[in-house]
Amino acid sequence: MNDQPTLFERIIARELPSDIVYEDEQYIAIWDIAPKAPIHLLVIPKRMTPRVDAITDAAEMGELWLTAVKVARQHADDYRLVVNCGTGGGQVVFHTHIHVLAGWEHGPDSDT
Repeated sequence: MNDQPTLFERIIARELPSDIVYEDEQYIAIWDIAPKAPIHLLVIPKRMTPRVDAITDAAEMGELWLTAVKVARQHADDYRLVVNCGTGGGQVVFHTHIHVLAGWEHGPDSDT
């Protein structure tokens, strides 16, 4: 296990700049710096777990997803919520987070 803070822990601590769109005592949501959609936000728990399946408390898991929906609805009527779990699942930053993807005019498989 790495003793260095994750990129997201550094953003939460305000050591690194980020475009924050939502924050409360438990969560922060930011714009992704390498967007895969016209709207690409990251909903991040302030309590660090390396991947979503490390969360074993049902209430904590539910709050994470409810927060992601809340953030998504603030930015789009239709959206996709995505979690990458582990290197083989495409996870790059090992701090649990949910991707909010939206903003396509004709759906995610269109060019707009």
